Amino acid sequence: MRKRWHLWVAGRVQGVFYRANTAEVARRLGLVGWVKNLPDGRVEIVAEGKEENLQEFLVWCRQGPPAAQVTEVEVKEESYTGEFSQFFIKR
Repeated sequence: MRKRWHLWVAGRVQGVFYRANTAEVARRLGLVGWVKNLPDGRVEIVAEGKEENLQEFLVWCRQGPPAAQVTEVEVKEESYTGEFSQFFIKR
C-alpha cells in the first residue's frame, strides 16, 4: 500500500546540502515527490511510496546529512495521489 507524507524539517537544514541528500536518499528508497527550502529556514518535503520506505526515510530526515542539525520534523499523512514519477528538488 502506498502512502503520501508531507514533512517540515526545522533546524540547521539550509546551506548544508539537505535537499540534495534528501533527494538522493528518497530515490534510493524508491520514493517519489519533492523537497524545497522555505523562506522561514525550514525544508518542506512531499514523499510518496511504500510505508516501510517512508518510515526509513523519516529516520534519515530526523538526522539529515553530516552538517545538518535537525531540531524538529513535523509529519502529516495525506491522501496518496500518484501524481509524481520521480523525486526532485523544487526551486
